[in-house]
Amino acid sequence: MRVPLRTRLALLGGLLLALAAGLAIYLAQRPSAEAARGPIVIGLLQALSGPMARTEAPLVAVVKMATDEINASGGLLGRRVELKIEDTRGDPRVAAAAAERLISTDRAVALFGCWSSACRLAVKPVVETHRHLLFYPLAHEGMEQSRHIIYTGPTPNQQVLPAAAWALQGFGRRVYLVGTDGLYPRRVHAVLRDFIALGGGEVLGERFVPQAGTDMSAVIDDLQRLQPDVVLSTVSGLSNGAFFDALVAAALTDLPLLSFRAAEPEMQAFGGGRLDRHFTAWGYLQSQPGPANQAFLARLQRSQGQAAQASDPAVSAYVSVLLWAAAVREVGSAQTETVNANVLQQTVSAPQGFAAVDSRTRHLWRQLRIAQAQPGGQLSEVFLLPGHIRPEPWPAFRSQAHWKAALARADARP
Repeated sequence: MRVPLRTRLALLGGLLLALAAGLAIYLAQRPSAEAARGPIVIGLLQALSGPMARTEAPLVAVVKMATDEINASGGLLGRRVELKIEDTRGDPRVAAAAAERLISTDRAVALFGCWSSACRLAVKPVVETHRHLLFYPLAHEGMEQSRHIIYTGPTPNQQVLPAAAWALQGFGRRVYLVGTDGLYPRRVHAVLRDFIALGGGEVLGERFVPQAGTDMSAVIDDLQRLQPDVVLSTVSGLSNGAFFDALVAAALTDLPLLSFRAAEPEMQAFGGGRLDRHFTAWGYLQSQPGPANQAFLARLQRSQGQAAQASDPAVSAYVSVLLWAAAVREVGSAQTETVNANVLQQTVSAPQGFAAVDSRTRHLWRQLRIAQAQPGGQLSEVFLLPGHIRPEPWPAFRSQAHWKAALARADARP
């Protein structure tokens, strides 16, 4: 017997509805394909031991917190994010080997961290060879732009140059430079020398101290003999404590000092507030007002303990994870090359307001705050540069050819 067309269509519709309902139940009961693949692994490269461990500890704390917050909100793409941390011990060679291990063995889809420029430059060929992705959170000397690095710390035009201009205008143009011996201090000093000379200033002297070095006698002798108007410092890590102690012992507490590598954690740990005119320059200050920052600090202390502290590099590390996660959500994949392309269009809320990637340079737009160290090591803002500064990895007041030659000379100096 022939079944009428209307009856056949009704039966077919009922069958399709039953199949759809069965498929929905099946999909709801089984794990998603993404979840079945296990966690999304990311890697962190920071010193957990050695002379830089205390300085880098805030970065470790905030990256842990960012990962925990992502997982507490359901993870990414239905998957948990697993953070694997490698101890670089402050050694670039250790960092490069750790980066290779995280990519090749642990299958990390993104890397975060490094402190020194030497660490970044050691890891750079590893991520480039693997067409991978590194988020670097520190101020750096510029003159670099890799398709496989997102630079969330400031370039010279966003930190050292406007801050140096502020110091020269306020204290005088006779300058002394001191730094930890390494790529970043030597290279940024080369930029500062040009900048100071073009502004009618004079560099009276310059010294580099070994990493974790504590003998500041030669620096103090220079300062007593030359009597500069202001000292610009790229000293980092434990050497900051030795430098501050030496200035106090030599009764040089009234000498204006602008420290580019010391934020709140270092100021409090090493007694930076003992110096009467001690300043630093960052885009983020732990003491800055605002509900976003207060909420961030409250979460940090709940997550990592009441003693946990934030700093500009730490917030840059935290923002790095947020930018990566935003790109993963938007593209619906944790695949490294896909995320690398999308992260250039990302802007996220941050403790200091917002963080936006400049797609042209792979750096962030940033603010600049200059703050004075208080007796307890807290920082009190004394100057805010209006607006956000667009990154210029190559300082615009000289040609790229000039800077390449200047870097070669800086790297070759004994």
